[in-house]
Amino acid sequence: MSRNNYIFTSESVSEGHPDKVCDRISDAVLDAFIAQEPEARVACETFATTNRVVIGGEVGLSDQSKLTEYMGRIDEIARECIRDIGYEQDKFHWQTVEITNLLHEQSAHIAQGVNAAENKDEGAGDQGIMFGFAANETPDLMPAPIQYSHAILRRLAEVRKSGQEPALGPDAKSQLSVRYEDGKPVEVTSIVLSTQHLDESLSSDDVRAIVEPYIRETLPEGWLTAATEWHVNPTGKFVIGGPDGDAGLTGRKIIVDTYGGAAPHGGGAFSGKDPTKVDRSAAYAARYLAKNIVAAGLADRCTLQLSYAIGVARPLSIYVDTHGTGQVHESLIEKAVAQCMDLTPRGIRTHLGLNKPIFQRTAAYGHFGRAPEADGGFSWEATDLVDALKAAV
Repeated sequence: MSRNNYIFTSESVSEGHPDKVCDRISDAVLDAFIAQEPEARVACETFATTNRVVIGGEVGLSDQSKLTEYMGRIDEIARECIRDIGYEQDKFHWQTVEITNLLHEQSAHIAQGVNAAENKDEGAGDQGIMFGFAANETPDLMPAPIQYSHAILRRLAEVRKSGQEPALGPDAKSQLSVRYEDGKPVEVTSIVLSTQHLDESLSSDDVRAIVEPYIRETLPEGWLTAATEWHVNPTGKFVIGGPDGDAGLTGRKIIVDTYGGAAPHGGGAFSGKDPTKVDRSAAYAARYLAKNIVAAGLADRCTLQLSYAIGVARPLSIYVDTHGTGQVHESLIEKAVAQCMDLTPRGIRTHLGLNKPIFQRTAAYGHFGRAPEADGGFSWEATDLVDALKAAV
């Protein structure tokens, strides 16, 4: 039996966190290749440390001779990401950081498993399991602790970049512990926020005075109480931030990217991967389906799993768990899901319109719980499958 009264905690990290700098660069490189060739195959990894960024991985193009031409832009792309995030530190500055580009051609052995041929459909880019989740506890059908942890950092980034709060730096982390009553979030029992600051004289109390008004305006009314514990920059000064303070790597924040630990994760990272790779596209499809199941009123809470084999088009399994909140049996929902959406890699990309340069914007503040955008960004957050699912069950 599921618990209805408990405290659950999730964390987020800002766009200036070292790992998120790397996610941003990897997705910006991906977008650049997809903008040139919508079906480009890209697996881009980034490593960042003091005064250094290293970019590596594989790229597959219909005309591989163009790879050298496109590679000339990688340095500029990385620097623009770092500039936009806001790094102009002595030991990590967008103008002076040393960038090494080690991207190369995609393995022909991987390509042969993925490519369509006369006797087979286009296959999945790898084996693996992917999970989607939705819960009727926030307007975006996301778990509250991760959704509001993201929202706090996104708001602080806005006021930092606008010049409204020039003392704040790009690197930050947030963490919310939320109390649930009868299965619904009602109160923040503790908040942890560590943010880089550019003025060395600022104390933890000074930083709290800067950030507290923005935190209060971001959280739902009544969630912060006199009993809420605050831990703002609990270690004291936080002036050295980003890759100068700690090395970063693409794909190390997969729980931050998804549901904050409130749901299972298949283990695959998203950033830098083109949508033939089901680590990314099938995780988006699973979120899309779970969200539409909850939006359709078929359940208040839904976990959905998909599994794939490399080179095989159709999913090996579809599993749905409504955690005791379902209005119909899970087996009926599983059949409806397969009926309402083509879950082959090609089908997912077509249904969600993923062969577009829409991925850089996902690199910070979560891949889920965002509003669908006019150009196709966050298409997997749409609830346009509701009627079809209702009819299918």
